[in-house]
Amino acid sequence: MAKVQIKEKETEKETESALSPEDQAVLEQVKIAVAAADDKKAIDLVVLRLAELTEFTDYFVICTGNSTRQTQAIADSVTDKLRETRLRPMHTEGYNTGEWILLDYGSFVFHVFTDESRRFYDLERLWRDAVKVRVL
Repeated sequence: MAKVQIKEKETEKETESALSPEDQAVLEQVKIAVAAADDKKAIDLVVLRLAELTEFTDYFVICTGNSTRQTQAIADSVTDKLRETRLRPMHTEGYNTGEWILLDYGSFVFHVFTDESRRFYDLERLWRDAVKVRVL
């Protein structure tokens, strides 16, 4: 699996070993989801750690597809790969239109946008205080 680094305001440090076993398990699920999206050529993948900012989820994964067909393929790939680990989304929204697909896994939420929708909703700006996690 890829090594994960959490990027802080001005410094970068490896923190995987400092995470609790539960958080490490969630991070492994996030890595699987990111790899599945990357396999479908998702653009501009971003992982935000929200655990210190909110109680409803620990991570947001955000990516873009070039078309609604590609956003659906990305969502399908993420869902299929995580299902192999016996993890299913608690809730899914937006799949039929494909402009913004939300896959809610509880501990993390996976967002797949078309470029126009991603710019309009600008989740990175709304959650700008979140720590960016770089999956290498």
